[in-house]
Amino acid sequence: MGSIGPEPIPLGGEITAQTQRKPRFLCLHGFRTSGAIMEKQVIGKWPRHVTSRLDLFFADAPFPAEGTSDVEGIFPPPYYEWFQFSKDFMDYRNFDECLAYIEDLIIKRGPFDGLMGFSQGAILSAALPGLQARGLALTKVPKIKWVVIISGAEFRKPEVAEKAYATKIECPSLHFLGKDDFLRIHGEKLLKSFVDPLVIQHPKGHTVPRLVDENSLETMDAFLSMMESDIAKTLHDSAEEKSPIVECVVSV
Repeated sequence: MGSIGPEPIPLGGEITAQTQRKPRFLCLHGFRTSGAIMEKQVIGKWPRHVTSRLDLFFADAPFPAEGTSDVEGIFPPPYYEWFQFSKDFMDYRNFDECLAYIEDLIIKRGPFDGLMGFSQGAILSAALPGLQARGLALTKVPKIKWVVIISGAEFRKPEVAEKAYATKIECPSLHFLGKDDFLRIHGEKLLKSFVDPLVIQHPKGHTVPRLVDENSLETMDAFLSMMESDIAKTLHDSAEEKSPIVECVVSV
């Protein structure tokens, strides 16, 4: 597991360039890869002026890969998976254990403002805000504020889907949809579960895409600016609450 960016600065105090902290994300990698691999996929492909505005922690999933990884020969092992699933993605194994593991990660390595996921990690990242809102996951940690979904999809199992997407997910979200991604149709369906999702389209397949074209960079900048403004407001409000009240007594 690794972290990119400084530790978050506690809320409170005067708002200055030194105390303005970055949005902090827990990053959930794809199926049978690792936190180190996702770090290379994101940091290696996104421009520095984007990644420098984020504080990213790349975690390893709890379970060693039970089969061959699609990235063998491209990225070195070890490989991990968040949970196991059937071919039709209707049955899951170790799912509750996965949710408990993520919550423990947030408790031990957080706090985090949001979740960033790719593939299996994106499916989890997209579902967790809804599950948390209904008190079915992440009950011991602060509310997820933002999500970044790269090659995501909805859970298909009705028992999970009905809980995760019962109502539209209100936290701001940024979704990456690849033209040749085998999950594209499912990623488009996922958009309907969010309120006002931002979308970055790219011409590639099932991958973390490079951010190079003007439209993608503008969308990313808008998402980053929104988060930065929200953090600045939170810090400002917290500082005002903690400011001492000075009473002035005027003698006549």
